[in-house]
Amino acid sequence: MLRTMMRGAHVLLATNPWNEEFQDRTAFLTSTVPPHSVTTSRSDFIGRDGDARRPQGLDKWDLGGRQQAAGGDCCAALQVHLDIAPGETAEVCFVLGQGTDRAHAVALAQRWQDPAAIDRGIVQVCQAWETRLGAVCVTTPDPAFDIMVNRWLPYQVTSARVRARAGFYQAGGAFGYRDQLQDVLALLHSDPGAARAQILAAAAHQFEEGDVLHWWHPPFDRGVRTRCSDDMLWLPYATATYVEATGDRAILDEELPFLRGPQLSEGESDRYARFDVTDYRASLFEHCERALDRGYRLGAHGLPLMGAGDWNDGMNRVGEHGRGESVWLGWFLITAIDGFVRLCGTSRPELADRWTQRASRLGEAIERSGWDGDWYLRAFDDDGRAWGSHNDEECRIDAIAQSWAVLSGAGDKARAGRAVAAARRELVRDDDRIIRLLTPPFDRTPRDPGYIKAYPPGIRENGGQYTHAAAWLGIATARLGDGQGSMALFERINPINHGRSPVETAVYRTEPYVLAGDVAGAAPHVGRGGWSWYTGAAGWVWRWAIEEILGLRLVEGGIAMSCCLPPTWSHFEARVTRASGSLQIRVDNPAGLATGVERIRVDGAVWDEAIIPFPDDGSTRIVHVELVPPAGT
Repeated sequence: MLRTMMRGAHVLLATNPWNEEFQDRTAFLTSTVPPHSVTTSRSDFIGRDGDARRPQGLDKWDLGGRQQAAGGDCCAALQVHLDIAPGETAEVCFVLGQGTDRAHAVALAQRWQDPAAIDRGIVQVCQAWETRLGAVCVTTPDPAFDIMVNRWLPYQVTSARVRARAGFYQAGGAFGYRDQLQDVLALLHSDPGAARAQILAAAAHQFEEGDVLHWWHPPFDRGVRTRCSDDMLWLPYATATYVEATGDRAILDEELPFLRGPQLSEGESDRYARFDVTDYRASLFEHCERALDRGYRLGAHGLPLMGAGDWNDGMNRVGEHGRGESVWLGWFLITAIDGFVRLCGTSRPELADRWTQRASRLGEAIERSGWDGDWYLRAFDDDGRAWGSHNDEECRIDAIAQSWAVLSGAGDKARAGRAVAAARRELVRDDDRIIRLLTPPFDRTPRDPGYIKAYPPGIRENGGQYTHAAAWLGIATARLGDGQGSMALFERINPINHGRSPVETAVYRTEPYVLAGDVAGAAPHVGRGGWSWYTGAAGWVWRWAIEEILGLRLVEGGIAMSCCLPPTWSHFEARVTRASGSLQIRVDNPAGLATGVERIRVDGAVWDEAIIPFPDDGSTRIVHVELVPPAGT
């Protein structure tokens, strides 16, 4: 980094000319009080043998003013002197930022040297966060549930997943195709515009053939084309979810370009490049259709080809030769198809009929080939051998094939319920507090599933808790009507419950207010949190809590109630806010039901409609819901 001092503007500037995409970007450090001295030498500030916890520069009258040469051990340090009389106070603010170029950085620095501008900015930032985090505010009998749902989970989604796209363990900054499409679905209550924008951005990173970039880096959008089999299917899934929640069908007519480039050659697993963009555009609806066409490639069992990994990228060699098939992907493809069929509406009956028939055949194929007697298989490899079977010594059962039998709505009801029960029995143990992705982990098997086996047994995808999948199991449990069971799973993954004592904190070792992407599942590290902040589990866990447990489903821009409560909860309250007005909701559960018939009153009057609309005059509508047993029980 090159660092120079703009003395007239009292700002320290830094550039990185070796990064082609960001070589003009200029970072700056300034303060509201002109500095007494500066340095860009790390050794001058910390000391050659100093302790970073107490830099030697703090004990000096002057930092020396050295301009460290490019490529040296650089830092940015400003020293200000304050003369404070007895009984008086003084304030100084330090500002770190970045401009698009040198002139922009200097202008920003000069703007934020004004303490009044900083005060205004802080107020604006706080108000913006209050709007986002206050869109849904709940009060339940479980304070730990409320803390995560009301503040920390939505904050984690927006700050780490959507904005920074980085965390301590992964500082990439890229957009993952499937990743942010899932994340923004947790923003439909608070920021539907962000969800809309991400869906359109994802569509613009689709190739003409229907496949997509696995991830890409702004601003030039260099990314990687792969053989991953599920990425493109998240586009119709997210689009359908967004349209059904908001009622915004106009998004389907938005026209976007495609990417263009040679397809991967035989033996080429991926290609990183900056791809060309087509001159012509197509509607988002057509982008969704192309995604389904690309994803609907079936193997010998009538199941979707697994490619270089479905949702679990670590299973990248199960179907690397183009013959392996994924049971989980079958469920998810059915889900994406069903959403697309609903997007067809009545305007494209022939298209809806074609895809409905395909979804039906997929479901039949899974039931015919994917059922293992007590749960569903995970996959078939290139040689036609099953994975995730009771006959396997490793990866005998995998959670996601069981969860999505329920989430898709396509699994045989008796089998799906039995499969989820098996997953909870095998993967949720009484002697620890985690929810494993699969068991037993890969260790000694001569079969090669892929890089998942490179993780030690019980770590991350290899038999640890992968919290993303744990959320799916919790959602499936709720949809089966087991409110107590679903809440018990939620309590297991709630980080607050892993930090209630010094002993628990010493085991968990990550922030007790941020969801960890994974938790170790093998001795001696059972219960130790892994990657925190940057995990797609945050959005899914928030949706699990709001949509599945509390039943606050956003439909056509209003709320449709569908609770699945722990029977021990006698009530809960929620305030859901829009710019146009709010709904103040109270749900009473006097009979101690998980689910039940909902008697609804809105502003004191009986409400028989499926959807409760928001007021349009800025007022608050009072909603009272009572769960009562079905007639005859």
